[in-house]
Amino acid sequence: MQGQDGRIIGLIGTGHFLSHFYMLCLAPLFITWRAEFDVSYAMLGLSLALMSGTTALLQTPVGFWVDKYGARGFLVGGTLLMALSVSAMSFATEYWMILALAVCSGIGNSVIHPADYAILAGSIRKEFLGRAFALHSFTGNLGFAAAPPIIALLMPIMGWRGVLLLVGLLGIPVVLGILWQSSVLRDQAKPPKDTKRMGGRELLLNKPILLFFGFFMLSAMAGSGIQSFVITVLGQLWGTPVALASTVLTGYMVGATSGILVGGWIADKSKRNLFNMVAVLTLCSMTSILVLGLLPMPPLLLPVVGLLAGLTMGTSRTPRDVMLKDACPPGEIGKVFGFVSASLPLGSAVTPVPMGLLIDVGLPWLVLPVVAGLLGLSLLCAGGARESAAAARSRPLAAE
Repeated sequence: MQGQDGRIIGLIGTGHFLSHFYMLCLAPLFITWRAEFDVSYAMLGLSLALMSGTTALLQTPVGFWVDKYGARGFLVGGTLLMALSVSAMSFATEYWMILALAVCSGIGNSVIHPADYAILAGSIRKEFLGRAFALHSFTGNLGFAAAPPIIALLMPIMGWRGVLLLVGLLGIPVVLGILWQSSVLRDQAKPPKDTKRMGGRELLLNKPILLFFGFFMLSAMAGSGIQSFVITVLGQLWGTPVALASTVLTGYMVGATSGILVGGWIADKSKRNLFNMVAVLTLCSMTSILVLGLLPMPPLLLPVVGLLAGLTMGTSRTPRDVMLKDACPPGEIGKVFGFVSASLPLGSAVTPVPMGLLIDVGLPWLVLPVVAGLLGLSLLCAGGARESAAAARSRPLAAE
């Protein structure tokens, strides 16, 4: 990694860490808020739903603005709005104030994915871009992992108001760092002015982009299914104790997170064979998940299989991101990544209820095969997206 690449990834990665940290910093406060504001757990959950939903809804329109006006200003403004919104929650005297500020934080957060990917694509050397995408995803996962224990650790010392004020204000030095080092953050390359371009709506509803949307969403659905119910399913199928089944989920999560970094290295070394790598890794993950759900095995082997399922799925993520970047027309990365990234929270939200219904009606054995089936469908979308994108790139040449 060259020094400038490291500075860029440090700046973008720190902002991405905060983005994910803020998304999960509210949940550990729910018990305290229930007593403080006398609200139901459904209302408490609404704060997270509003933050996530606002982010998902606004990513695409923000992506259009990023492509038109440049990413740096939006990145600074979005990060600052996120940070100040979380800090402002510390002064809330009514619960509706928390909800309003959750929406504001979601507005700020909606900037992160379109702006980050546009800047990375424009600033990072091509031979290092896969690892840059991997480190970007990795820092986001670290933010998710760090939020609950840090909030829980600081709560007894500072109280919930002090904690939110502190973690929110941590965004200020990040914003100042981005401003200070803004000279190294370059926007994505723009196409020549005489280049014929699709309209934004036409681009996003184009077959390759819709297939990438399906690819990402189905992958998220599969991940959500195994994260939500693998402990329950193993218990009902094989009588696996909760403590042991939990190590399977832990192994899966550790594998998925570390696999992101492996995938970045693979993406940089195997650019001509990205789909083949994604296909092999996805098939390996499908096989591991099916083994967990269909074959009894020694207890010590269960976490190993969970780790393998997560590692192969996580490793496929960065090549997937690079495939999407390669399918983006010049100057359109913000809107495309904004649109396709919105499929991730959507997919995660769709799966838990039907998976839970399968268990409720006495079909727990179907859950993990359905997860594997979702991964298989995602692979079909990936193959279709690759073929459609290749055909779209060849059309102008054929016309000439």
